[in-house]
Amino acid sequence: MKSCLVTLVALLSCGSALAQKSSMIVRLSEIEIHPNYLQEYKAILKDESRASVKLEPGVISIYPMYQKSNSTQIRILEIYANQEAYQAHLKTPHFQKYKTTTLKMVKSLKLVDMEALDSETMANIFRKVK
Repeated sequence: MKSCLVTLVALLSCGSALAQKSSMIVRLSEIEIHPNYLQEYKAILKDESRASVKLEPGVISIYPMYQKSNSTQIRILEIYANQEAYQAHLKTPHFQKYKTTTLKMVKSLKLVDMEALDSETMANIFRKVK
């Protein structure tokens, strides 16, 4: 009986997790930075992404990267638990500071909303990072 109860709880949790994943926001930010601001921009972005992941439960990932062949080409993998988490993120002091201080540094910005092909694997991806 105890085994059946544990299995039932696990199945319900799994269903809940999958429902949550379907409401996640997954986005790639494609950003080009003016070369003369690159080092300053990277430092500000690093602070903002760390604060977002550390302080905001609904921020699953804000993972900034740059192209090896062209470091002014920044890409950010953004994953939010849901629309509410994303809206809350936009209002945080650390995001507001990032947005206002880097405005003149950004040459172009494109936000590309994505849909996961295999959202069930996402939990395994993050478990592997140690």
